[in-house]
Amino acid sequence: MMQGRRIDMTRPATWEFSAFSQNGEDGVLDVLRKELTDSNRYFVEIGSADGMQNNSSWLVVAEQYAGLMVEGNSKLVDRAKRLIPHYSVGAECVNMFVNSNSIKALKDLALHSDPDVFSLDIDGIDYYVAEAVFDAGFRPKIFVVEYNSAFGPERSITIPYKENFSFGQEHPTRLYYGVSISAWRKFFDKQGYRFVTVDSKGVNAFFVNPNSFDASFLNAVAGSSFAENLYQLRKFRGAFSEQFKLIADQRFVDV
Repeated sequence: MMQGRRIDMTRPATWEFSAFSQNGEDGVLDVLRKELTDSNRYFVEIGSADGMQNNSSWLVVAEQYAGLMVEGNSKLVDRAKRLIPHYSVGAECVNMFVNSNSIKALKDLALHSDPDVFSLDIDGIDYYVAEAVFDAGFRPKIFVVEYNSAFGPERSITIPYKENFSFGQEHPTRLYYGVSISAWRKFFDKQGYRFVTVDSKGVNAFFVNPNSFDASFLNAVAGSSFAENLYQLRKFRGAFSEQFKLIADQRFVDV
């Protein structure tokens, strides 16, 4: 799948492939990592599930990266601990429910504050956790976050902070979670990061620290600014504007 791509370095949609990731993230990260001007071959992923379907598995299995796989579900962590050591002695699986208050403990565990890749996927208070990540002193070279396409491309919003947030319990539609793409772009712009693209399935957004890339590469990239989440589109049989109507009476925070 990786070798079958016809890569256009200006079009991130052509970079995508999935070995262990769900939405082409492996391919986007593959291209971005190869363009780094410096590398420590380290990652941090929050929301790593069982270690076999996430954004860091390819780094561990195929690239022999070291790093932290962090997951709040203890059963998934137990499975990851049985699998991951067969592929890498440098990858650690950590059982931790992540919120703003637990990032300092995560920072103490990490071997690098500037990992090549930092992936955040907790389907909830991601915005506030990302704030805590930077406040703790992390400066990842590549930062991957999930956005909620139901919020649309223009609204700059997230949900209110709730320490024990669980999107499956907050609203029956499971549409009330996370951050809009516009809010993420504002957030990362304040951190001095550059937006690269969203994936073609409308799930992930990719940002980079421009100090770790050649400016000519970043300036030539013409990424997609928004895409519908295909799972949500199929489930609700309506675009983001119709999906948002289902949760419009909920509380939101303007960013």
